[in-house]
Amino acid sequence: MMIRRMPRLSASTAFPAHVAAPGYDRGLLKPGILHIGLGAFHRAHQAVYTDTALAAEFGDWGIVGVSLRSVDIVHDLAAQGGLYSVVARSAAGDHAQVVGSVTRGLSGVENQAEILALMANPAIRVVTITVTEKAYGIDPVTGGLDRNHPSVKADLADPKSPTGVIGYLVEGLWQRHAAGLPPFTVLCCDNLPTNGRIVRRLVIEMAGARDPALANWIAGQGAFPSSMVDRIVPAATDETRELAETLIGAEDRLALSTEPFMQWVIEDHFPAGRPRWEAGGALFVDDVEPYEKMKLRLLNGSHSLVAYLGQLKDLTFVRDVMAVPEYQTLVRRHMAEAVKTLDPVPGIDLGRYMDQLIERFENPTIAHKTQQIAMDGTQKLPQRIFAGAVEALANGGDASSAAYVVALWIAYVCKAAEINDPRAAELKAAAARMTADDPSAPFFAIPGLFPQALTENGAWRAQVNAELEKLNAG
Repeated sequence: MMIRRMPRLSASTAFPAHVAAPGYDRGLLKPGILHIGLGAFHRAHQAVYTDTALAAEFGDWGIVGVSLRSVDIVHDLAAQGGLYSVVARSAAGDHAQVVGSVTRGLSGVENQAEILALMANPAIRVVTITVTEKAYGIDPVTGGLDRNHPSVKADLADPKSPTGVIGYLVEGLWQRHAAGLPPFTVLCCDNLPTNGRIVRRLVIEMAGARDPALANWIAGQGAFPSSMVDRIVPAATDETRELAETLIGAEDRLALSTEPFMQWVIEDHFPAGRPRWEAGGALFVDDVEPYEKMKLRLLNGSHSLVAYLGQLKDLTFVRDVMAVPEYQTLVRRHMAEAVKTLDPVPGIDLGRYMDQLIERFENPTIAHKTQQIAMDGTQKLPQRIFAGAVEALANGGDASSAAYVVALWIAYVCKAAEINDPRAAELKAAAARMTADDPSAPFFAIPGLFPQALTENGAWRAQVNAELEKLNAG
């Protein structure tokens, strides 16, 4: 018997009454934002905020999404007229929303010239980014450009034909400078501390290698506000798409599932204007750093603990780890240690925030894979774990849970057949050099990975080794 499939999601789809649809006329929507990194997180976070902003106060703030490496998502977006669904899931039920703020998608593989033309177009006033930490090409030792990073190296050699995110930003700004146009605002939404300042440094450094006058112009007129983003968005599966089809009454190959919670804290520095994101709950502040540290050390740091513990114990999802009382206790212990390294966060009750994190991690409807979170440890642990440990030890505090997370990570590196990490070869080489008397030593010797304050702290390193010994014995 032939299985009848639903028609494909499109502008003509009639949605059931329980589905939230765009609250504005998409036919009038014009692009004002170019987003680099058209993945699941952006579509379930910034694009949702923009959708709500457009419904509250319409303007030329449509999003053109760019995928630097993939073409499939761009083709699927075109086939659906830019529409896709986001299902917020919890024990209380499922809520489906169709998002319309993304007007179209472009691929760096097929549409490089068109992407650059848009970046040079004065209609584009904001460029937002979600490309993961490793894509920026940050030198782990200097904090500047890693000239050996593949895309950085290529874009320094051939700046007119960029491949990486910094190369695209520099070429787009070069074209605007040459045309006498003001720069677009660059808004980084990745998990990097003071992410705006980091991206500003990388852009100015690459621009300076090309043209000092361009670098000076960006330094003087460019805007790089920092932001903190938060929403758990698992990778989509066939189950995700089937659920969305049932809820919205149409086939959606770009469907996403996520949690109800979402947060966006932004430094309010947008010389060329911005959407009214506060209509969706975004918080605009003068200094985002307290919020960044809170999220990186409490949510992301705990997530790393859960991920490596899950990988070592063969537990597929975050919810599986949290279902083990002993492991949940370890997560609470880690949060209790990390919160002591934080300054007060305006408007946030940190005790309630930590309780919320436990509730979110426990969400039985969210299939967030520990393997997904475990990737790219060398890019994530410095800000999630190491920085807090340095501060705790400097103030005479406890960093034993941080030592435990490092031990979990090293044990995971040793166990995993393959590691998804830009420094995987160095990690496997370190694992091969481990000795019984000081097993963590080869990892602490990896250049630019651990802060000097940790590599030289014999007592803390002994804690890491002791935790490793217990893990190996168990």
